[in-house]
Amino acid sequence: MSPWALVVVAGLMETGWALGLKYSEGFTRFWPSVVTILGALASFWLLSAAMKDLPVGTAYAVWVGIGAVGTAIAAVVFLGEPVSLLRVAGILLIVAGIAALKFA
Repeated sequence: MSPWALVVVAGLMETGWALGLKYSEGFTRFWPSVVTILGALASFWLLSAAMKDLPVGTAYAVWVGIGAVGTAIAAVVFLGEPVSLLRVAGILLIVAGIAALKFA
């Protein structure tokens, strides 16, 4: 798998474990906690594998950006968080930053 594909999958997994933090209710619910911890470990492992071939700053920023955008969108879809013009603008700025780092 290419290093960029690893970063994308790791970023998507970050979205999953970030949502898992909410569902684990402070690690007081067993199965959501287990899934969250395993997802975080897998995400970190994929990111570290990608960093063998990518600059650390770029890989980390793209990973965080994918996770942040994915989590914000998933929170709207699954948790009913509100959508506002400012929130959408922020997400678009993050996406623009990710694209800039990818092509820099």
